[in-house]
Amino acid sequence: MDLTPLRVSRDFRALMAGQLVSTLGTQLTAVAVPYQVYSITHSSLDVGLVSLAQLFPLIFGSLWGGSLVDSVDRRKLLMVVEALGALMAAALAVNADLGSALWPLFVFPSVLAALSGVDSSARNAMVPKMIGLRLIPASNALFQSLFQTGAIVGPALAGLLLAGAGLRFVYWLNVASFLGSVAAVFLLSAYPPEGTAARPGWRSVGEGLKFAWRTPPVLGAYLIDVNAMVFGLPRALFPALAATHFGGGATTVGLLYAAPGAGALIGAVTTGWVGRVRRQGMAVIASVIVWGAAITGFGLVRWLPLGLLFLAIAGWADVISAVFRNTIIQFAGPDAMRGRLMGVQMAVVTGGPRIGDLEAGAVATAFGNVTSVVSGGLACIAGAFLVARLIPGFARQSVPASVVGEVAPCEVAAGAGGEDEGEPELDTAAEA
Repeated sequence: MDLTPLRVSRDFRALMAGQLVSTLGTQLTAVAVPYQVYSITHSSLDVGLVSLAQLFPLIFGSLWGGSLVDSVDRRKLLMVVEALGALMAAALAVNADLGSALWPLFVFPSVLAALSGVDSSARNAMVPKMIGLRLIPASNALFQSLFQTGAIVGPALAGLLLAGAGLRFVYWLNVASFLGSVAAVFLLSAYPPEGTAARPGWRSVGEGLKFAWRTPPVLGAYLIDVNAMVFGLPRALFPALAATHFGGGATTVGLLYAAPGAGALIGAVTTGWVGRVRRQGMAVIASVIVWGAAITGFGLVRWLPLGLLFLAIAGWADVISAVFRNTIIQFAGPDAMRGRLMGVQMAVVTGGPRIGDLEAGAVATAFGNVTSVVSGGLACIAGAFLVARLIPGFARQSVPASVVGEVAPCEVAAGAGGEDEGEPELDTAAEA
């Protein structure tokens, strides 16, 4: 991996440290809440409803929170969000201490979901000013590696802790993770809005959506991501495929769900090359085509090891696509718009898989599981070509010349006689 962003900026190191403990804590809660719900109700429907209850708050927090990110000091906003998250995590812990009522498991995780939308938008919007535009691909790769590691380690650790230390300990550990994140954010410099800050609200959200609609690289990044998740993400079919297609049981189901994450982690930790790619739009298109081809191959094979390999390839392609999509969005907008653009991106990433589950299930009900997987993979490939055809500005998106020659913050600091003392003046891609 390219670790230059960590060497360049003290703020980026603090941001990553806070994100690490926050991600682990979030993954612990993501396992503990459904475990607690099922232990209370013994109903898988209730578990699903708790998950569904978090969807719309997360979308709301991403969209409206994005407008808030562009209107206030992002460091102060992050501190407030993390502190509120600690309170919600403490409320879950107290509920477990007092006897586990059901309604808090609907309310408090939903508030945490809304806060996570604001949190992600703020963190992504802060990064370009921390490290400079030239290092954004490397920083996105680092974030992806952290997220994928947390997605694997967190649930496994949660299972061990639930079996050993118990539910209450897991929740209080999540409280500690939020407090650690607050401490990390406290170490950051101030990141006030540039120029005249927009007032937060739905009008500001609308301005962000209008900007995205009128900016081909951003619009293409959103649409190609929706295409991949709606048509090329057959995770809802994994239980049925494990039993009918691969002739396995619960272990097979677990392997199917784990394989894309394993491939994504491998992809994330081998991304030292991404900073040398100039044609970022074509890189996303190629990644989505590989994703669709791998899903198609997965649907056609009946030998489990080969099927897992195809899913791992799909996960690898997905994480490469994510690195370049986030980079394109961060390049395309001025700093005053980045919070809203990343908020929309969070809403897309959140809502797309749910729609994909519905699409996969509906096609499988009508035509069978294998047809659903194969047709979805082919539709994903076709959608990538369609986006490239209809939005040529996205396909042609490349790193601006001003970014290629940009002086890194560490080089500016070294010239001033110290480390991390100064930040360069950065042109946005739009201004370039």
